[in-house]
Amino acid sequence: MKVIFEENTAIEKRVVKVITHPEERSKWDRIEKAIGQSETQLMVIHAKNNRNVQIQLSSVVAIESEDRMCCVRVITGERYLLNKRLKFVEEDLDDVHFVKINNQTIINTRYITAFSATDHARIKVDLSDSSSYFVSRFYIKNFRGKLS
Repeated sequence: MKVIFEENTAIEKRVVKVITHPEERSKWDRIEKAIGQSETQLMVIHAKNNRNVQIQLSSVVAIESEDRMCCVRVITGERYLLNKRLKFVEEDLDDVHFVKINNQTIINTRYITAFSATDHARIKVDLSDSSSYFVSRFYIKNFRGKLS
């Protein structure tokens, strides 16, 4: 199979457009799977042995600020450290599924199971690992924009 790459500034960042011959339609699933497997890795610190570990960005449920570092919680419940401040993590994240919901937390929208309005014009977000967070009023517009 011959692969040709083209640039197009009209399409959104993180979108891939694949053009094939109609007879190659049966291979679209394999092509999509191959592209999906080239997922972004995140280098974190395993707190138990202080070693650097690579984890898949899609497995991250939430990133919480811990002073000058961040705590990264993955779907299996494990926690890792990230040696960056939350504002720099937010700048570096190039994934459409992550949204900052307050000054201390960035969550992965893939793991949202429910959300509801609460008092003081905030939103309570429940995640699939049974954790919950509050979206502060300042970040509600951004949160709603990510979910639409």
